[in-house]
Amino acid sequence: MRLKDKVCVITGAASGMGRVACELFAREGAHVAALDIVDDAGADTARRVRAAGGEAAYFHCDVADESSVRHAMEAVASRYGGIDVLYNNAGIMPEADHSVIDTPVEVWDRVMAVNVRGIFLCCKYAIPEMMRRGRGSVINIASFVAQIGCSVPQDAYTASKGAVLSLTKSLAIQFRPEGIRTNAICPGPIETPLMTEWLLKDEAAKQLRLSRQPSGRFGRPEDIVNCAIYLASDESDWTNGAIITIDGGITSNYF
Repeated sequence: MRLKDKVCVITGAASGMGRVACELFAREGAHVAALDIVDDAGADTARRVRAAGGEAAYFHCDVADESSVRHAMEAVASRYGGIDVLYNNAGIMPEADHSVIDTPVEVWDRVMAVNVRGIFLCCKYAIPEMMRRGRGSVINIASFVAQIGCSVPQDAYTASKGAVLSLTKSLAIQFRPEGIRTNAICPGPIETPLMTEWLLKDEAAKQLRLSRQPSGRFGRPEDIVNCAIYLASDESDWTNGAIITIDGGITSNYF
């Protein structure tokens, strides 16, 4: 088991890639702390992991709220004795997020609160727990859109994910001397409830995007989580400050 007895905090655990991460991390022997704001679904994720023979507990956490994050990390450390891995998966991509000229300010601020402040706060309270252990791995989920432009913009989301990449680099330098490595994954379009609600219900939009995808399909949560397992494991001891793009080749496609 590649993650045997590692305490792994996974945010956005109630559905999509977060739920799959909880299940696959537990299968590799991790003690999974499933964090989300949707209590019923988050608790169900933990139940599913335990039903499959893994170890998991659910903790309510609004990643954009400092008090909520602090209490959640304290509860995780109290239950499991510390934190080894922080998988910053929680994020939002509102339908009202368009260009800078027509995105409402409140939408912009909410995206930044969840996608950037959320990672800041989770790191703020998880990294000291890792420092007490003298080791750890922070895994930040960014996006391929942080690296390319788009004629159909989501400017708040794109800017937020660019910030995640910059923060990843800074954390990698600050905390590797403490035994903590920090890396980011940039997924391409992944078939999760978030994208399905926004895109896949529109068949024309779906086909337009698939036409630019060399692999001929959208990604699956497992495509990303398998990389995250590597980053969470001791196999990635010399992987630090990396930006790993997993997108089926879409960012390599000129036209």
